[in-house]
Amino acid sequence: MTWIRTVPWEEATGVLKDAYDWQAASLGEPAEFTMLGSPYPEIVEERLRLYKTVEACPSALSPVERQLACLVTSLLNGTAHCASGLLLKLGSLGVSADVLAAIRADPAGFELPAGHDLPRPERLLAIASHAAKLTTSPTKMTDDDLAELRGHGLGDLEIVDLNNLVAYYNYINRIVMGLGLRTVMSTEHEALHALPR
Repeated sequence: MTWIRTVPWEEATGVLKDAYDWQAASLGEPAEFTMLGSPYPEIVEERLRLYKTVEACPSALSPVERQLACLVTSLLNGTAHCASGLLLKLGSLGVSADVLAAIRADPAGFELPAGHDLPRPERLLAIASHAAKLTTSPTKMTDDDLAELRGHGLGDLEIVDLNNLVAYYNYINRIVMGLGLRTVMSTEHEALHALPR
């Protein structure tokens, strides 16, 4: 349930039907988030293109680093819908339940639990810290923040990728929260197959 009427897949025509069908080819149906734009079909199509483009950045950030930045952003924004999908994605990447619990408990300042097996933990924590600051205090960002990332091996493409991921999730988090999408994803299929082919 959302706070606006969305157009069901079976009622969609034209640009909206094409966009729904594009996502459904992977997911099996249009996602709830996608349907939030249905009163304005062109935005549905453009959001799917943006999603595909953001996810396709050829940077050297690992899948875990990328999803972690998005999770920190979504948790800090209180967006359970997006956070639930990201938790499922990270679980599918082998991130343990105790690590995920630590992130959920304190997304802005978590510590990795003893015994974790995540590679480059200092880099991972720097990425999470950057995502948290950009989400909660964007006016306090300085070039020193980028120097911190560079100190952990991120080049300009990785920094652009990280910036885009955090900015994108801040954008979609506000769509979700502003239009009342409060469902929680419960299956890996929902989380892993929303990206249009």
